[in-house]
Amino acid sequence: MSVVLVINSGSSSFKYQLIDVETQEALASGLVERIGEPRGAATHEVGGVKTVIELPIPDHAVGFDLMLQAFEDVGPSLAEAQLAAVGHRVVQGGARFFHPTLITDLVEINIDELSLLAPLHNPGAVQGIRAARAAFPDIPHVAVFDTAFHQTLPPAAYTYAIDRDLARKHRIRRYGFHGTSHKFVSEAAARFVDQPLRELTQIVLHLGNGASITAIDGGHSVETSMGLTPLEGLVMGTRSGDLDPSVLLVLARREEMTPGELDTLLNKRSGLLGLAGVSDMRDIEQRREAGDGGAMLAFDVYIHRIRAYIGAYIAQLGGVDVISFTAGVGENSPLVRAQALATLGFLGIRLDPERNERRERGIRVISTDDSAVTVLVVPTNEELEIARQTLEVASPAGARD
Repeated sequence: MSVVLVINSGSSSFKYQLIDVETQEALASGLVERIGEPRGAATHEVGGVKTVIELPIPDHAVGFDLMLQAFEDVGPSLAEAQLAAVGHRVVQGGARFFHPTLITDLVEINIDELSLLAPLHNPGAVQGIRAARAAFPDIPHVAVFDTAFHQTLPPAAYTYAIDRDLARKHRIRRYGFHGTSHKFVSEAAARFVDQPLRELTQIVLHLGNGASITAIDGGHSVETSMGLTPLEGLVMGTRSGDLDPSVLLVLARREEMTPGELDTLLNKRSGLLGLAGVSDMRDIEQRREAGDGGAMLAFDVYIHRIRAYIGAYIAQLGGVDVISFTAGVGENSPLVRAQALATLGFLGIRLDPERNERRERGIRVISTDDSAVTVLVVPTNEELEIARQTLEVASPAGARD
């Protein structure tokens, strides 16, 4: 059996995909959203055909009942698919979970406790896990953690220079995120260039509404931009990225902003949205082209931050063999890719303008044949990576607890 149901659950919604790991095919996908609101919606898609129903969805358990009903009414049949396991994306695994892990009652409790480090993400994951375990009580459930890939960070990379006892007490350190995507992309890049993963130095830029960059040496994460939370690092759609901590103190004193208000400001009202009034890079590029000053500045700040991180990570790695762009912006914006690398010609990094502008599916080279560094566009597939890791753990030989 190679079919896995992948669940990505938030506090008021969850996405799912039914994946055949052997063929790498997504057999069905769906979204249950606006859970707990007066009017919810459940979308189920098979073969490009969507079925949508709208009704109140009071909690995740009811949402899972709707998902199961959609599989029964529209297909494919879960019984006929012989579901092998359910894989759950969990954002924060802290320093407790180094690998994808078979979910037991104790593991569920541990994930819930880690909500202190990820209050915006882990509580929703726990709700999804509980509902899924109730819906599929006889099938293995596996947690795949965004942070697990970054457990190879050296202490110099993950340690913040604050009082060590206070940091230890509250588990304050850099954890890194988007690990499933960085792992998938770096391994796909190694296969594509036909080089052993262990021999490559790579930089992966996951540029979506959330954005992060990771330096990878021999398949191991050695530096990454996100930190204690997914807020640190690059400029994102609505998140500020790096910020002088004193900015928060100034706003707290002068505007009398509460911690909750500051959290909302940095996570939901900053980044591209805060600078230009829109959070989508497509809108930023259109407004920039039309001469909008806010969009022009937002784009410049966005690119400036990316360049700073690429330069720093090349220095940390002592050179780089492959640079890969992935996720919504990274895969679809030739302008962002070109500008991100525009100042690196002195290192022999050269983009081929025609290759970069092509709109093609699949992994592809966008650097010139004589570039000192191979530059790739690598479509990410976090759901497939979660399904792969889930199947490995769910098998008796691979189970971890």
